[in-house]
Amino acid sequence: MKLRNWQSECVSSAIEKYKSFKKHFLGLATPGAGKTYMASVLAKKMHEQDLIDLVICFSPSSVVSSDFSDALVEQFGTHFDGTIGALGDSFTYQKLNSIPEQTWRLLDRYRVFVIFDEIHHCAGSSEHDANAWGTPIINKIKDKAEYTIALTGTPWRSDSLPIALSEYCEQSGKVLCDYIYGLKEAVRDNVCRIPQIIAVDNDKIIVNGDQEQQNFQSFSELLSQNIIPYTQLVKNELVVEQLLLRAINKLNEIRVINHNAGGLVVASSIEHACSIKNIMKCLFNTDAIIVTSNEKKPSAIIKQFRKSKDKWLISVGMVSEGTNIPRLQVCCNLSNVKTEMYFRQILGRILRKTQSKNQDAFMFIPAEPNLLDYAFRVAQDIPDGLSKVILTTMNEELNADISETENDEDSELADLSVEAAECVNLDVSVQYNQKLEEDILTAREATLEKKVHDMEIEGIFSHEQLEVADLGMYQISDTSMQKLSELNNASFH
Repeated sequence: MKLRNWQSECVSSAIEKYKSFKKHFLGLATPGAGKTYMASVLAKKMHEQDLIDLVICFSPSSVVSSDFSDALVEQFGTHFDGTIGALGDSFTYQKLNSIPEQTWRLLDRYRVFVIFDEIHHCAGSSEHDANAWGTPIINKIKDKAEYTIALTGTPWRSDSLPIALSEYCEQSGKVLCDYIYGLKEAVRDNVCRIPQIIAVDNDKIIVNGDQEQQNFQSFSELLSQNIIPYTQLVKNELVVEQLLLRAINKLNEIRVINHNAGGLVVASSIEHACSIKNIMKCLFNTDAIIVTSNEKKPSAIIKQFRKSKDKWLISVGMVSEGTNIPRLQVCCNLSNVKTEMYFRQILGRILRKTQSKNQDAFMFIPAEPNLLDYAFRVAQDIPDGLSKVILTTMNEELNADISETENDEDSELADLSVEAAECVNLDVSVQYNQKLEEDILTAREATLEKKVHDMEIEGIFSHEQLEVADLGMYQISDTSMQKLSELNNASFH
C-alpha cells in the first residue's frame, strides 16, 4: 500500500530528527488518518537503515494492539509476538506493570524502537506527576529505548497532567508536536470523510417532585438543574428509540449504495447495550452484535464484524481509539462519557475513507450542551463550511417516566467504573489510575436529592438544520454566531 503524503512526510520528519541525535518524536494525526500504517512503515525503514534491532509497541486496547502487530508483520514479513525469532512484540498499556524483567533487559542489550499509540493516556514528566502507565515509561523506557515515537489524535488530558514523553510551550502551556496532521488537512487531502453531526432534543419535559412540577424546554435546561443525570437520559427508552430511528434510517439509505456499510452504537454499560439490542430488534426489526470485555474474544468479534456485511455493532468501551473498521459510516453515541477526547475518538471511527461510492459519515447524539460544543468545534476544523451540525427534534409525541434516587446514582457511577475497567480489561479497584481516568472524573453526575423525581417527555417538534459556515480554526465569526442564535431561537420556541 502506498503511503499517503502526510504519512510520507511524517516518516521523513521522524528519521531526520532521530539522525540529529534526538530520540523522542511526537506525532499528532486526526483519528482515522492512518497512524498505525505510518508507524509500521517507519519501523521498517529504520530497520533497513540499521538504526534499530527490535520494535516494541504499546496501545490502549487489545484490538489496537493486535492491529499494530498485524501491520508490523505485513511490513517485516516475520512474527511480532515476543517468541523466539520475533523482531518484537505488541502490548496493551495495562500490561506495562506486568512485563517480565527479561523483556525490559532487551532495552539494555539491543537498539529498541518503541511505538506508543494514543500516548495521552500516559501521564508524567517525572515520577512525581506520573500516573500508573506513565511511571514505567519514565523509569524503564525513556532513557533506555534507542528511539520512540508517540502518537495521538487528541493531545490533551482533562486532569492537566503532562503527557508522557512530551514537551510543552512555556508561554501557552500547549504540547509541542513534531508533526501535526489535523482533520482539516485530512478532509482536504481526501483521507477522512466529512462528518455530519445530528443532535436530538425535546422542548417539553416535565419533572414531578414530591410536591412540585417543573417544566423544561430542552435537555440542556433540564441537565443544568442537576435533577436528572445525563446517565439516565441516555438510558431513557424513548430517547434511545428516537436516536436509533434516525441512525437506522440513515444507515439503510447509505446501504442502498454501499451494501456493506456498517453502524456503531456506543452504549453506557453492558445492561444498556442489551436494552439497545432489544429495542433495535423489537421496534425496528434490526439485528445487532454486542461486543464487550465480557466476551471471551472481543478482538475476534470486532475483526469478524470488520470483514462481514452485518449492519450494526453495539460496543461498551471496546470500539473507540484506533479501532479500524472502515466500513462504519453511522454512529449513535449513547455513552454517558462526556469528554471531548472521548467524543472525538468515537467520531473518528466513522471517518476512515474507503473505495465505496458513498462516503457519508453521520453521528447522532442527544443535544447535551457539552456534546454540542464539541460538535461545533469539530465543524470548525472542516474547510469551507462543509461539515454540518444539525439540531433535529423528535416529531412524535412522547411520554416517559424516570424514577431517580440517590442510590440510583451510585449504581450509575458503578456502571461507568465497570465500563472503563472493561475497556482496558482491568480490575475495578485500579481503574482510576488507568485508561479512562480523565473520562470518569468528568463524567460523574451531580449528586441527586434523595426524593424521587418522575420525568415525562411530551414535546412535539419541528426540524431545523444549521450549516456551519465561515468558521475559522479557533474563532467563530459574527455571521455564524448570528445563524446559530437564530436557529436556537427557532428550535426552542
